[in-house]
Amino acid sequence: MTPQTIEDVRTKEIQGAEVPALGLGTWMLEGRACREAVRDALEVGYRHLDTAQAYGNEEEVGRGLADSRLPRDEVWLTTKLWLENLDHDRAIESARASLRRLGTEYLDLLLIHWPPEGDLSVAEPLRAMRRLQADGLVRHIGVSNFPPPLLDEALDEAEIFCEQVEYHPFLGQDDILQACEEWDLLLTAYSPLARGAVLEDGTLREIGERHGKSPAQVTLRWLLQQEQVAAVPKAASAEHRRGNLDVFDFELSLDEMEEIHALARGQRIVDPEFAPRWETS
Repeated sequence: MTPQTIEDVRTKEIQGAEVPALGLGTWMLEGRACREAVRDALEVGYRHLDTAQAYGNEEEVGRGLADSRLPRDEVWLTTKLWLENLDHDRAIESARASLRRLGTEYLDLLLIHWPPEGDLSVAEPLRAMRRLQADGLVRHIGVSNFPPPLLDEALDEAEIFCEQVEYHPFLGQDDILQACEEWDLLLTAYSPLARGAVLEDGTLREIGERHGKSPAQVTLRWLLQQEQVAAVPKAASAEHRRGNLDVFDFELSLDEMEEIHALARGQRIVDPEFAPRWETS
């Protein structure tokens, strides 16, 4: 995979739409701290916000967005349907409730947070999501935490825009990346810093020293230089938000990209009991 350059890494063009490549993940951000983090992130230059019904913070994310006074069309906003809201009617009802909590008339991206459980097929929530698209409430739809076979099922049912998965140097996603290239999908990397584990890695430290950057900044740059990849690191502190954003003034070589790819060892951090089975990486 040819890495992107300094000039074009800030956004990803997917299916004709431009997506800000670096977003603010809001998992575990709550209350006033979440609202202030969102406002601050937008003030310093973030234009991509990622939340979910399960995070319990959509209202605070919406208030932070409103506090920024940015035009709505300048910010990419993603939320996700939770497991209990995946039958057709509940998907539509809960998505409308998310819109009310977020204080917005539309979502840029609505994802299925985890694959449906039991006898419920992926076709049912996707049918509801297509209805929301037709009504102008959702611009793009996608999935999250779908292994390749389930992603294939989703692609058979709808025009998928994005797959959001755990992706960092210690967990490869080669099969998902291949599908994203083939179908022109966005891969959004969550937990991109492996919950801080990248800070202790010797290879990432060494590469960072060459560029005057931290291991976290090297990791984010590695992700963003991959053509189909965006990243949504959580950053509770203003210092970390600014540090994560400071990745657009240097470039990793092909050799450095490969050094980081070689760190993959199947280290999956997010693996709840209801998670699907992953055969690879």
